[in-house]
Amino acid sequence: MTTSFRVEPGGSLRGELRVPGDKSISHRSIMFGALAEGRTEVTGFLDGEDCLATIAAFQAMGVPIERPERHSVIIDGVGLHGLRAPAGPLGMGNSGTAMRLLCGVLAGQSFDSVLVGDASLTRRPMRRVTEPLAQMGARIDTAENGTPPLHIHGGRNLHGHRHTLAVASAQVKSALLLAGLWSEGETCVTEPAPTRDHTERMLLGFGYELQRDGRRACLKGGGQLQACAVDVPADISSAAFFLVGASIAQGSDLLLRHVGVNPTRTGVIDILRLMGASIEVLDRREIGGEPVADLRVRWSPLKGIRIPPELVPLAIDEFPAVFVAAACAQGETVLTGAEELRVKESDRIQVMADGLSALGVRCEVLPDGIRIEGRETLDGGEIQSHGDHRISMSFAMAALRAQGEIMVRDCDNVATSFPGFAELAGGAGLGIAST
Repeated sequence: MTTSFRVEPGGSLRGELRVPGDKSISHRSIMFGALAEGRTEVTGFLDGEDCLATIAAFQAMGVPIERPERHSVIIDGVGLHGLRAPAGPLGMGNSGTAMRLLCGVLAGQSFDSVLVGDASLTRRPMRRVTEPLAQMGARIDTAENGTPPLHIHGGRNLHGHRHTLAVASAQVKSALLLAGLWSEGETCVTEPAPTRDHTERMLLGFGYELQRDGRRACLKGGGQLQACAVDVPADISSAAFFLVGASIAQGSDLLLRHVGVNPTRTGVIDILRLMGASIEVLDRREIGGEPVADLRVRWSPLKGIRIPPELVPLAIDEFPAVFVAAACAQGETVLTGAEELRVKESDRIQVMADGLSALGVRCEVLPDGIRIEGRETLDGGEIQSHGDHRISMSFAMAALRAQGEIMVRDCDNVATSFPGFAELAGGAGLGIAST
């Protein structure tokens, strides 16, 4: 039996809460801590299944990692040349981030390794990272259609390369920079549009020399990473569900504490504000090299917009929630230039369109986006999430504007990024129960 969310119609979100730690930063904190010299202590760590899989992978490669309490990790790094061959395949669970970044790490090792994932991850494209790594001398075998499992051959002499990415992807950029740590010469990555820069910030935080010039990042192999403390802020991708929920539910007034507001991740705030959302960014500060703030969001009538193309890569993971906001906005919302949504944990364009249609929303699927016609209220209904955690949580919030109960099926993978979602949302006023 799989978990379902049964969500009562109506209500509002009020109070203060802190969503779990940022998944992207949590993954990287384990990787960098493992490869550093000395002891790295991580606080605010996301205890989700994806990040726990990253811990297990590095433990399997001989890295001592302790978890003294929830949201806390201690890593005794083994340095860039201290990893050991694992006894078997490394399981990445549902995490495309972990798999793609580990390609860069493992391409430079002396031993062979195999990366595997769950059914969803096994369908995701990997050639976008294996092919540019091959230009650096790596050899990574995929399944016939370019998907996992990935067989990474060790003992390769990697060399620096100047990469110009065809598609904006923080995962590909990060994998190439990580491979550059073991490469002879300089590795440079130029991206067509800004993407999240947690890898670059963390490299600098761990004392590794990196040059940044606009959309290009360069580093030379042969250096060292030095252990440091990492404080993981709350994940803006998880906060996005509450930003949308409070924006669409009349009477809502919600304060989200200690949220990461890295400018390469705040596209969802910019998009919602363009739609008329009332979102205040309070007490801006910097923690461990990452900008953090408190976000206050109150109900406000939303209007449909044409989403600016420059904001698309800055909100790529938050679009399922944005689609719910569009369904509750006056007028039409149009998104284009988002082909990347087709190859996430699900085809998020089609799956969201199917779910919105089940709630009475008129929408048109485009090859690279969607057109959504907003409604005053949504119908109740049954939603198939296709095992996609962001689909599940987005439609749970949609119930705040529904006339009838919404049942969201196949929600087990919510635990990969947001353990305790139903309890936290219920405490804020959402009438949600897990069944």
